[in-house]
Amino acid sequence: MRQDTVSFRADVKKIKSLDALADALDRDRSYVLNEAISAYLELYRWQIGHIKKGLKQADAGEFATEKEVAEALRRRLP
Repeated sequence: MRQDTVSFRADVKKIKSLDALADALDRDRSYVLNEAISAYLELYRWQIGHIKKGLKQADAGEFATEKEVAEALRRRLP
């Protein structure tokens, strides 16, 4: 896979935490950053996909009934 260099600024606390994590994993900083970026991209691809699906359903008038919403909330609240 082709790789390229990216540089950016981060506060010292974040860099120290990053280096501590890399040390604990016996990996280098680049490995940890690549894993973090992959996780970030995966999360936001998933989230955007669900948002688009919800918007498509809303545009089609597919809404949950009050009863369905109440049941869903009841299952999720302690």
